[in-house]
Formats: sequence, C-alpha cells, structure tokens
Amino acid sequence: MILVSACLAGETCRYDGRSNLVPAVRALVEAGKAVAVCPEADGGLPIPRAPSELQSNRRVVNDQGVDVTAEYERGAALALAACRANDCSCAILKARSPSCGKGTVYDGTFSHVCVPGNGITADLLLKNGIPVFTEDEIQEALETERKNHHE
Repeated sequence: MILVSACLAGETCRYDGRSNLVPAVRALVEAGKAVAVCPEADGGLPIPRAPSELQSNRRVVNDQGVDVTAEYERGAALALAACRANDCSCAILKARSPSCGKGTVYDGTFSHVCVPGNGITADLLLKNGIPVFTEDEIQEALETERKNHHE
C-alpha cells in the first residue's frame, strides 16, 4: 500500500480549493493500492484556506501571518498513523508543499522561491523510515512498493 497526497488523487483539498490531479495516482487509489490523505485538512485547516509556507525555523505561517504549525504537525501525525494502519511501504506526496514537499519547499517569503528542505509530513514520514517520493517520482515509488510487497 502507498500513502498519497489526496490532492494528487483528485480531491479538491488544496489551499485554493482545487486539486493537483495526477491520473496515475488516482488510478492507484481506485485500484485499492493507495490510501489518500490531506495532512492540512486532516490537521484541522479549512478548504479553501490562506496559503502557507514553511519558514526556516520549521514554523508554518500563512500569508496573513497566522502560525498554523500545530495544524500541520497534527496532520503529519495523522498521516503517519494512516501509513502504519495501512501498512504503507512508501508515500507519494505533493512536491514543494509546506506539508508534503520532499527535497524542496517554498522558502516562507511567498515569493515563489524554493529552498532545500522537507515539509512537515514528509519529514515525519522520513524520520520514521517511510520512503517519500513526489508526483515526479511515481515509478520509483511503485518499484519500492513492489520490492517491499515481495519481501
């Protein structure tokens, strides 16, 4: 089983109320091979919501200056719990997101500049031994799932 960002599966849970549909991710969910989560919504944030970015101090702040770190941390913990409950071998998460980004995230200035780093959820999953991939690395995620499924 693979944990996936719900927006990639077509759920309209992005900050702006839209999705980031990736047909291959939706197909995984429809085939029962993936479970979709939205850490931001699951953590208690509304849809739509003010855009948020991860700052260098690991705080998540929206563009109105409101600190929403607690909601992001709650959502991350719920994503990890979903991973464990569904025996997920890896995750496919939305690139650059303050929650789901892996390797690169927006820099916290709302200037569309990216910096090296992981979002709150991606970081928690990685620290707990769960490989994280972005929507640009679906083949790698499928290979990881295949290897873990056959062990």
